[in-house]
Amino acid sequence: MGKITSKLNDWKERLQDRHMLSIIVVLFAIIIAMGVWIYKKQVDYRQASENGYNMAFFELVDYVQNVETYLAKSLISSTPEHGAETLTNVWREANLAQVYLSRLPIESVELEKTAKFLNQVSDYSYSLSRKNIYNEELTQEDLDNLQSLHDYSVELENTLNQLSSDMNEGRISWNELTKKGSTAFAQEVSNISKDSFSNLEENFHEYSGLIYDGAFSEHMTSAEKKGLTGENISEEEAKKKVEKFLSEKDVGEISLSGKSENTDMVTYDFNVKVNGEEDANLVISITEKGGHVVFMNYNRNIEAESISQERADEIGKEFLNNHDFPNMKETYYLKQDGIVTINYAYEQEGVTIYPDLVKLKIALDNGEVMGIETTGYLNSHEERTIEEVQISKEKAKQSLNPKLNIESQNLAIIPTEWKTEVLCWEFKGKVNDTDFLVYINAKTGKEEDILVIVNTPNGTLTH
Repeated sequence: MGKITSKLNDWKERLQDRHMLSIIVVLFAIIIAMGVWIYKKQVDYRQASENGYNMAFFELVDYVQNVETYLAKSLISSTPEHGAETLTNVWREANLAQVYLSRLPIESVELEKTAKFLNQVSDYSYSLSRKNIYNEELTQEDLDNLQSLHDYSVELENTLNQLSSDMNEGRISWNELTKKGSTAFAQEVSNISKDSFSNLEENFHEYSGLIYDGAFSEHMTSAEKKGLTGENISEEEAKKKVEKFLSEKDVGEISLSGKSENTDMVTYDFNVKVNGEEDANLVISITEKGGHVVFMNYNRNIEAESISQERADEIGKEFLNNHDFPNMKETYYLKQDGIVTINYAYEQEGVTIYPDLVKLKIALDNGEVMGIETTGYLNSHEERTIEEVQISKEKAKQSLNPKLNIESQNLAIIPTEWKTEVLCWEFKGKVNDTDFLVYINAKTGKEEDILVIVNTPNGTLTH
């Protein structure tokens, strides 16, 4: 007992020594600093993991959506060439979806059915594309299997969209999903019939050899810039173009923010103060060549909607006609937060010229045009010599899938991925509950393209 008391007294004396106390304080400080550093590293690691998982998940959602779109197109494709292209796209998108699915922090057993589906749709679509390439007809059994795959892809897309909504609104995190993955996925997947797999699996041994700017916007670039006419103008002349274009608005100071020269269209870029609107800064770009408005946009608070979609279409056409964009026809639109964005295509001799595209942003409280983008039009616009139609409308219809219930038909010029244009019969129709646009070459009768029309509460889009 005496020894213990002696040691305690000795320890007490050492603590009283300032040098010893300083060492202890430093040690505690080091321990706390290391703890904070380790905690921060853990937080950074978790955040990096969350970001990686989010990226992988949203890529997965996009690729599954593309799988569903291309499968839908494959069901009505009527030529081996286009069928092969569409099915090859299914194969590619399904493979990419599998890559991003594998990056999610969920045990494979929970995602077994999803991974199995993506693998099957990839292999099966590839095998059918080989049939198309060698001009073999797809059998009814092939088409039935594609229909089964499409039905499942719709269910999978809905499941992923629901999870996406849950994550965006904070109802579930990746940490929770890792723990509850079996509940989140297995419950949804179990509601889907297994028949769509069993029928395919029975037939797979036979094939062991073995995709909003609107329609065509991705092809609307041109080195020639046919619509970019006129002589080069100065900064002061460009400023006068701004004043004229915005003459209907109550604008204040107009100031040059810069000159964009490292682009395919050199522009003068201006900032414009809109009077009566707090924090409403309007931006507008005028091309150096010819002084064309290529872009204008600003935002403000939108009151209750009082303008109908039909009236917005009319306002847009009136605006375009008054600003040297005549004969424009509304095509696709998207509504969001009290604003409608409408795509207009040029119309010549009753033919819709899709490459000549202008987009308008219109407020639905008072019909004010709040934005314009004319890149497609400036790239492509010119008066065309419309080719003589060599394939009649009735003959073109014979190339369509017999399941397509035609609702309208029209002549249209569409761009190709090779930066050329082709005159087509445009048929709008429906198969089951899906709307399509099918383009048949008016010269050769070849099926040029198929688009899926997506009708949403907020607008009409195409894929």
